Amino acid sequence: MKRSGSADLPLHYGSVPPWLLQRMSRLSLAITETILADYGRKDFLRRLSDPFWFQSFGAVTGMDWHSSGMTTSIMGVLKSTLNPLSKDLGIYVCGGKGNLSRNTPAELLAVSEKTGLNGTELVRCSKLSAKVDNTAVQDGYNLYLHNFIVTTDGDWVVIQQGMDTGGKTARRYHWHSESMQSFLDDPHTAVCGINQGSILNLADTRADKARNGMLDLTKQSTDITLKDVQKLVMPAHHDVQRTDVDMKRLGALLWLAHDRQVNNFEELLLLEGAGPRTIQSLALVSEVIHGAPTRFTDPARFSFAHGGKDGHPFPVPLKTYDETISILENAVNKAKLGNTDKQEAIKKLHQLSLQAEKNFTPSQNGLDEVIKEERENSWKYDGQTVFGKVKKPESKVPVQLSLFN
Repeated sequence: MKRSGSADLPLHYGSVPPWLLQRMSRLSLAITETILADYGRKDFLRRLSDPFWFQSFGAVTGMDWHSSGMTTSIMGVLKSTLNPLSKDLGIYVCGGKGNLSRNTPAELLAVSEKTGLNGTELVRCSKLSAKVDNTAVQDGYNLYLHNFIVTTDGDWVVIQQGMDTGGKTARRYHWHSESMQSFLDDPHTAVCGINQGSILNLADTRADKARNGMLDLTKQSTDITLKDVQKLVMPAHHDVQRTDVDMKRLGALLWLAHDRQVNNFEELLLLEGAGPRTIQSLALVSEVIHGAPTRFTDPARFSFAHGGKDGHPFPVPLKTYDETISILENAVNKAKLGNTDKQEAIKKLHQLSLQAEKNFTPSQNGLDEVIKEERENSWKYDGQTVFGKVKKPESKVPVQLSLFN
């Protein structure tokens, strides 16, 4: 067994508004179906087990780019959209937050009846992964969310989240069945987060004697720390700052979308009708689908596809969001009929972004200018946040983007 990563996130409260939840559902399904068609179920599970990819995936849907609520919302969306299509997709999402997490064993047994998988073993894996994170590893975070995603191939991923009410942060844990060895002897490839001093880790080979002598352990000082391999610690600030974004990557993408006409690219002719702002969103969605794992080290960058419901880095542009969904859904539907031209065009966007980065030098104030421009033009795209719709400013001074020196 390996735990493939964890993430520390500031606690956010509140629910996702219906106007965003509906769009998140459609976009998430279209992205998932594209990944499944191009790369398969195993690769989709690998992505879910990567905390950096998961955060980027959530950000591109318009969720708050760094909050704890992203985990609950994204997993709820995946469960509600994928499960009705489980027979065709071969993926089942079980569990959830609070009481829903306690339904995981019953749901897994129901899945086993439909698929012929070993339900008893799946339930055991579900319970053990939760016990390790909640009990064997005592890091101050108590689990309140547990999702178990399993495919008809028998592969699975666990995504669960704990809360530290004192520090007002949540910690997300990712598990992947790909290299199943043991739940107790070094099951973690990473347990990461803010250093809180010595913690109790009974899922370490070095704790073998301690497991055989629990009474003695309680009388001794424990100084066992966890290995720090894959780390995603989200900042407390809500706004997107320069340190949160790789401006070479974002700047090159924005330059590609806004400073060069789409119809100049033979490869993108099938995306005719998509303006520069929609190309910007599609390029980031394309990266979530086709990007290599190393492309997700700055999840905040993906919030520049559809903003965030709290207004950071800018309000959600509903017109652009709907155009992105329409183009991606159309590509998925045509691919099911054997016409993959539109999907190839979307894939080409990511490849063109990579090419543009090679000789791109971002300006010092590029990020501030991009955010200012997005906010001032938000009304044009039916911008909206949880606080309401964006109104057209009474007087607007045009903003000129200087994306590179």
